[in-house]
Amino acid sequence: MKYPWIDDFLKGMNGVTSDFKEEWNWDRYMIDGKMFAAVCRDDQGKEKLISMKLEPLEGDFLRQQYKDIIPGYYMNKIHWNSVMADGDVPDELLKDMLEKSYALIFAKLPKKRQKQILGEE
Repeated sequence: MKYPWIDDFLKGMNGVTSDFKEEWNWDRYMIDGKMFAAVCRDDQGKEKLISMKLEPLEGDFLRQQYKDIIPGYYMNKIHWNSVMADGDVPDELLKDMLEKSYALIFAKLPKKRQKQILGEE
C-alpha cells in the first residue's frame, strides 16, 4: 500500500478504537463506536480502498480533482468518499481528509464525552 502510515495515524487520534470486520474485510476506525474511516481489503487481504466521511461539497470537489477519489465504496455516496490505496492522492491530502472525517464524527458526540476523550474532564 502506498500509505503504510495510515494505521498508526488513525490510531493516534484521541479516543480512536479499531476492529476488523471480517464479513466486509474492513479495518474500521471509530470514535465511541461511530465509524469515521475504513481500510477496505481485497480477497487476498491487500489494502484496496480507504473510506472516510466528508462534507458533501468538499467530497464532490475532491472527486473532480483526483481520479483516485471515488464515491464511498459500499457507503452513502453523498457523505462518504473512498481513496484508491495504490492511487496518486498525496499523503498530506489524505491525512487532511481523514482528520476532517474524524472531526465530523467527533463533533456529533455529546460535549461531555468530547471533553472526556480530550482528557479535559
